[in-house]
Amino acid sequence: MKDYRTKIACVLLTGTGLMSSAAFATEGGGSSYPMGAENYLTGAMPPPGFYTLAFVNHYSANELKDGSGSTVPVDFSVRATAISPRFIWVTGNTLLGGQVAHAIIVPLVDLDVNVAGTHGSKRGLGDVAITALALGYHHSEKLHSVAALDIIAPTGSYDRNRLANPGRNYWAIEPVYTASYVNPQGLNWDVKFMYDFNRKNKNTDYRSGQEAHFDYDVGYALAPNWVVGVGGYVYRQTTDDQLHGNDVGNRGRAFAIGPSIKYDTGKGFFVTAKFQQESGVRNRAQGHAFWIKATVPL
Repeated sequence: MKDYRTKIACVLLTGTGLMSSAAFATEGGGSSYPMGAENYLTGAMPPPGFYTLAFVNHYSANELKDGSGSTVPVDFSVRATAISPRFIWVTGNTLLGGQVAHAIIVPLVDLDVNVAGTHGSKRGLGDVAITALALGYHHSEKLHSVAALDIIAPTGSYDRNRLANPGRNYWAIEPVYTASYVNPQGLNWDVKFMYDFNRKNKNTDYRSGQEAHFDYDVGYALAPNWVVGVGGYVYRQTTDDQLHGNDVGNRGRAFAIGPSIKYDTGKGFFVTAKFQQESGVRNRAQGHAFWIKATVPL
């Protein structure tokens, strides 16, 4: 699949993923995880209780990048808007010295794709992500971390002949480790490491390669409730895609950065917002995204 015309034909057959790019690394150029979703406080598990956290995202791109980073000469655009509530239960139990928690995120997606004069759009449920187990640790007053295992289920609508697909039609298993340094009077930072093991799409006999990626942010507290800085993500596909059991290459990569801000009441409610611009992209779409994340204790 070295020729871009062949790659675009693959796009038309495989569609796109949840809140992600429509291109040609991994199947359809997307990922089960929405890159750059997390922001400040991602590794600081709250006290026992039930919490609702909402992500709002808009992603836009009009360039496809090939394996050398050059723009593919084809008419292309993708627009994806999603509202994704996450429901979190911090149980009050402990395991291996950590707080036990479980969560589920339910994405609602509005997707619009144009490739080489062909248009597709679709609204609906995306692929649900289940945090089977999370363990939260408080190493000090400022340093916190969470180790977790996420399972992403193929619950979203999918048709191999449709250009825009809210679902990816395969399972993914994602180990997670995230850490947060929270300082109301100085430096703040967060990082969330993830590694995706993707299963095969049985409708296309295509298996996307394994993916390593992390979301990050670094900021400074201008006031006790406000943090201002930058955030984004780093993405690398570590193994080749496979079609009918044969390696087809197409490893993707990307980097994103942009301004990020947090407001925290100190009483369980906080909101973050950021804008991130992608660069250094290979075998994927290159665009930008706007994110808002907010949590309210129930």
